[in-house]
Amino acid sequence: MMMMMEEKKEGEFLTVPPFECAWPKDLKFREAGRGCVAFEAFARNDVTLVFRENVGSQHYHYKRDNSPHYTVILGSHRNRRLKIEVDGKSVVDVEGVGLCSSAFQSYWISIYDGLISIGKGRYPFQNIVFQWLDTNPNCSVRYVGLSSWDKHVGYRNVIVLPLMHQNHLSLWKHVDVGYGGDYIHEECGQEELEDELSAYDKWGLQNFLESWDLSDVSFIVGMEERPVPAHKVILSSSGHFPLTSPDGVIALKGVTYPVLHSLLEYIYKGRTQILESQLASLMILSLEFEVMTLVKQCEEIIQQFKINDKLFDSGKRVELSYPNTSPHCYRAFPFGLAVDKKRLKQLYSSGEYSDVDIYIEGGGLVSQPHKIILSLWSVPFAKMFTNGMSETNSSRVVLRDVSPKAFEGMLDFMYSGEVNLENTMESGAMLLQMLLLSDQFGVTLLHQECCKILLECLSEVVLPCQSNPILACDHTE
Repeated sequence: MMMMMEEKKEGEFLTVPPFECAWPKDLKFREAGRGCVAFEAFARNDVTLVFRENVGSQHYHYKRDNSPHYTVILGSHRNRRLKIEVDGKSVVDVEGVGLCSSAFQSYWISIYDGLISIGKGRYPFQNIVFQWLDTNPNCSVRYVGLSSWDKHVGYRNVIVLPLMHQNHLSLWKHVDVGYGGDYIHEECGQEELEDELSAYDKWGLQNFLESWDLSDVSFIVGMEERPVPAHKVILSSSGHFPLTSPDGVIALKGVTYPVLHSLLEYIYKGRTQILESQLASLMILSLEFEVMTLVKQCEEIIQQFKINDKLFDSGKRVELSYPNTSPHCYRAFPFGLAVDKKRLKQLYSSGEYSDVDIYIEGGGLVSQPHKIILSLWSVPFAKMFTNGMSETNSSRVVLRDVSPKAFEGMLDFMYSGEVNLENTMESGAMLLQMLLLSDQFGVTLLHQECCKILLECLSEVVLPCQSNPILACDHTE
């Protein structure tokens, strides 16, 4: 029988002495090789977690363990490094990733078939700090040990969570799987994201290309079965994709990642490049999903190669771009993209693939749009839906002090790129309300359009008065 643990409980936390390890019975993955442990900890030097197939002893220490195991050390060498060890051998030793603190901080560590992800904060699967993929994974680890090095470590609120399919896919957003099979870690770039959001002229659908933010569907592509995220409302308004799968996954057999990337890049950015040797594969994939403008361009270029063989060079790249019919609106969604505006408005009207319900206080449910469409036009909405706020994980948003009609008018602009005023008698008041609303939510182009229309309306009223002396006299009396 295993000896009772001797760690001290001070208040509501567990203190692990130097060179020992605590093995609480409830810290066990539901599925071997797959799980996530979330916890709070404080330590002067490091926080150490061990993952094994079996429970260790009280005086267990990972340095003396000859059995298969993973060790994650947060804040090694006086909180200057992050380390990952496999069976006692160091595989990751990164300088400058100091996570420990003398006060309690929240962390999470997940393992999924050798993909080890480390994050900071109260919300598991968000705020990823570091990732590493074991090419020879240990899929038997199941028990979690809380250890220390040469100083006491305090732990509290330790829980083990199952790693669901969607959470696993979301962890890939910080893993870049190169075409050659190289795996690269990326540190959290929150400051870079803020810089992107502040630069409106650079903000658009391209920011969501292969981004897990707001994605509700993913492709599984290539021999490496790489998950590639996408968004149903964008795909559905750009072609005909199989979006009815209950798990939100589209498996593509025999399709390589570069070909799928070019297709998505064309949809999300309105332009792409691809090797001439892969052009035929891109045309076949585009035809399968009925992205017909891309099919037509591929056909035209392939026909040119057939006419003149000397033009073809398998190592060169060919450029493809959406034929933009509205050059003055090239920055605005959905102009300049392979998006069918009529189909997009149908999706808005029907609420198909909607992932958010907009309520206005005192007015009830006013709309069921799509988070990504709101985020494309409005940086405040983008922050609301992606920066860990309550709306990030909720399908319900309640707005206060907002005109329902003006908000519906703003949404109509977001889905069409145009200002539509049906009731001319109330158009002036509606424009003013939409002007204020577009300023509140940072919908810059709508704000400009409202100002332009209001100035035109004012000029129509003022100019006749200036040319008519009778009207001018009436104003002075």
